[in-house]
Amino acid sequence: MSARRVVLIGYGAIAGDIAEALRVAREPGYALAVLLRPGSSSAGRVPKDMPILDGSDAVAAFAPDLVIEAAGHGAVRESVPACLALGLPVLISSIGALHDDALYADLVAAARRGGGRLLLASGALGGLDYVRAVCHAKQLELRYESRKPPAAWAAELRALGHDPAALAVPVTLFSGTAREAAARYPQNLNVAAALALAGPGFEATGVDVVCDPAASGNTHVVRASSEFGTMSLEIANQPSPTNPKSSWIVAQALLAAVDQHFCPVVMM
Repeated sequence: MSARRVVLIGYGAIAGDIAEALRVAREPGYALAVLLRPGSSSAGRVPKDMPILDGSDAVAAFAPDLVIEAAGHGAVRESVPACLALGLPVLISSIGALHDDALYADLVAAARRGGGRLLLASGALGGLDYVRAVCHAKQLELRYESRKPPAAWAAELRALGHDPAALAVPVTLFSGTAREAAARYPQNLNVAAALALAGPGFEATGVDVVCDPAASGNTHVVRASSEFGTMSLEIANQPSPTNPKSSWIVAQALLAAVDQHFCPVVMM
């Protein structure tokens, strides 16, 4: 069996972790390439033996079995549509970009035209299988709380007049819908968008964003209630060593999704 061919969009911390794991994977292994904008500052971090692609024509020539987006909302807008139009499956981590209904519709249309598939990673969150199961419940109430330490919200706290180093009590930065949260915090609230897409939608999913000096990690709390029952889920993830706004587990969740994509047995 030949190596599985994968293109990474972007080469930041998450993409680097993914590449490191896939490069040492057992047979059949992976052949990797990276899609970057011309002149990207990330080019210097890409291993010398990994081709750097500069557009959709180069992606088509590489003929990947899977494309993985790990570069932010802008990459979803700029690079993902062309990959879907090529008939490729694209696994995206920046799910928050899909709060834009027009972009989401364009991506779905591109996938239908070209035969591609838009694959959404669970990222730092769990429990999406349960939420999908109850998403059509008549009495569904769904709320998500993000609770992170001040290091994750330093700029936002300063903008509100707080000293991140001296914060003594929790501060609620936001309370509203998943659509508003994803738009306001594109680097932080991809999990809220994932929950909304798995569940009743962006307007019907409530979100609270709390900065808590007592938080030891990035904590995610999901509460769901419907005629089918209730769920209360709490996950405490360690922040990424290179980006406290993101959870360290995100790259592992994407790797698990890659494994499921190629595996003959799929857990739904």
